[in-house]
Amino acid sequence: HRTQCTKAASRQRSVTIKARPFFEVIEHARARQKTEAFKEQYKKRAGVEGTISQAVRAFGIRQARYRGLRKTALQHIATAAAINLVRLTAWFKGELFSQRISPFAKAMAFVGA
Repeated sequence: HRTQCTKAASRQRSVTIKARPFFEVIEHARARQKTEAFKEQYKKRAGVEGTISQAVRAFGIRQARYRGLRKTALQHIATAAAINLVRLTAWFKGELFSQRISPFAKAMAFVGA
């Protein structure tokens, strides 16, 4: 029945069915994600992830400029202070933090404008 499913000559389509215990664990996790308690707990993680993302994108913290644990730790402390200063400056100016916009979304906004 391959001709009824796909036009590909060599590759067939496949369906993966998980074993019932794995399926039930995933369904339980998905149901837990919809609860208010999970959303409140996840807000903290989202804030931390946002800070890490800002440190990587704006301050290049993925690679240390120095060698040695002490110098690297000092760089991380200086970077954390810089992030706080940038955020304080934005707060005093009344600027809101916005989410990153993907290049595709920017292009689509440009085309639509």
